[in-house]
Amino acid sequence: MNQTEKKRLLRLKNKINKKRPAFLAFETWRYKKIRPRWRKPTGIDNKMRTNEKGWPKSVNVGWRGPKLVRYLHPSGKQDVLVYNVKDITKINPETQVARIASSVGLRKRQLMIAEANKNGIKILNASINGSNLENKEDEGY
Repeated sequence: MNQTEKKRLLRLKNKINKKRPAFLAFETWRYKKIRPRWRKPTGIDNKMRTNEKGWPKSVNVGWRGPKLVRYLHPSGKQDVLVYNVKDITKINPETQVARIASSVGLRKRQLMIAEANKNGIKILNASINGSNLENKEDEGY
């Protein structure tokens, strides 16, 4: 797949994502005890199951995006979850971007960001609580 085809498919994926509804389980909007998530509607008289007009849309294969760009970041690169500095060194900066796991602490996160900057790797969540660590490495953060 060449770059122009990839860009075209990413634009198509973005367009489909904007039109895709928020799929909710039946009557999550009515009862507090049913949390907002997707569950397949069941029951012989369920209007959502029979796709009646005026009821929320159900999940089906027609809502999917293009297969070639399905699990890619909007930048067109593969999103890789990293847990330590060794994982950062395995990333290819031309085709992949890093996302630091939420369980990683501040000290290890700083080391990972420094290693990523050295290797030219983009980190998607390089900030903590709104403070950008990429620019504050020399200040003791």
